[in-house]
Amino acid sequence: MVVKKTAAVAKAGKAVKSAKAAVKAESATVAKTAVKAATAKSPAPRAAAPQATVTLKQIGVQLAESHELPKRQVDALLDDMIAAVTKHIKKGSKVRLSGLGILQVKKRAARTGRNPATGEAIKIKASKKVAFRVARDLKAVL
Repeated sequence: MVVKKTAAVAKAGKAVKSAKAAVKAESATVAKTAVKAATAKSPAPRAAAPQATVTLKQIGVQLAESHELPKRQVDALLDDMIAAVTKHIKKGSKVRLSGLGILQVKKRAARTGRNPATGEAIKIKASKKVAFRVARDLKAVL
């Protein structure tokens, strides 16, 4: 009878040890998961909903409907306006669009930059760019 109890106690002891080991392993897994969750980067904030883009053609359709003109005629006027603005900007003139702003050419001086991949210094040529300065009226509306 003593031998049977000792064997039963030994089996029970082994069962307890294996249960403790299982609990340790499981708690370690849970702990690792918790650490990963705590240290994981939060997802980047979502950008605002994309804005609708209005094309020159859509503006032409609206103008044609509101002024009761043929769409082809309005498209031709808008194309001519773009061509005239482009011609004046190429010459270096400022183009003032009342209520919108001013388009003008700005000169950028030559400068030294850095190649982001290697960090090597590089020379950047002088260039021209088109700058747009918003009119006060439009700023006030926004």
